Amino acid sequence: MTPPEKYTLGHHSSVLKAHTWRTIANSAQYLSPRLAPGVSLLDVGCGPGTITVEFADRLAPGRVVGMDSAPEVIEIAARFERPNLEFLVGDVYALPFDDDVFDIAHAHQILQHVADPVAALREMRRVVKPGGIVAARDVDYGGIIWFPPISGLDDWRDVYKRVHRSNGGEPDAGRRLKAWAMQAGFENVATSASIWNFSDATDREWWGSMWEERALQSAFAGDALDQGVATQQQLEAISRAWREWADSESGWLGMPHGEIIATA
Repeated sequence: MTPPEKYTLGHHSSVLKAHTWRTIANSAQYLSPRLAPGVSLLDVGCGPGTITVEFADRLAPGRVVGMDSAPEVIEIAARFERPNLEFLVGDVYALPFDDDVFDIAHAHQILQHVADPVAALREMRRVVKPGGIVAARDVDYGGIIWFPPISGLDDWRDVYKRVHRSNGGEPDAGRRLKAWAMQAGFENVATSASIWNFSDATDREWWGSMWEERALQSAFAGDALDQGVATQQQLEAISRAWREWADSESGWLGMPHGEIIATA
């Protein structure tokens, strides 16, 4: 049975705006040396497909499948058309494939949102060929740092982590990826880390304005209110804090990510 869980951010436009920004270069560079023509790949939790279509171009003629649990984002992803690319709706706990199908199973920012990441990794391992790999990258909210010090952003992280955990996920997933992979039965787990950095005026406005909006309008905001984690006034203060950070010329933010390549 699928454990109880809920995607904390939802699919508000302010969330999809960030998802469509993601590329191999900024979100899967650790996997790049493994990408070669003819390799087959399953992209679990593909979202709107911007990384997936790059995989298809890089791996052609290798088969690439993008899968997500949300039909609405699969409809968006399906706008990308390649001869070797397909998109489908599916469940990471019950992948609709036989054993030993893909060379790579990839998951970006997914394991933090599932209630049983070890079971998800085991299922990804099942569909990977012997000697193939499972690759995952997740942010670690506990490691996010920013400047200047803004108390509203401290409140944001506290509220976000509480909502995330109440929805069945783990916001500090990056530091746990290696342990989860070992629990899933992988004996060979290579690890790395990378960081998203937002600092110049364009990046601050882009990232800050997204969270300025998310704090009030995304699924996260609704859950924070429904679960009694925050009041409307607190969410409004968090939204203003993101605007203050975006407007600060000295503003800087770093989001660390853990990465694993686990050999099946």
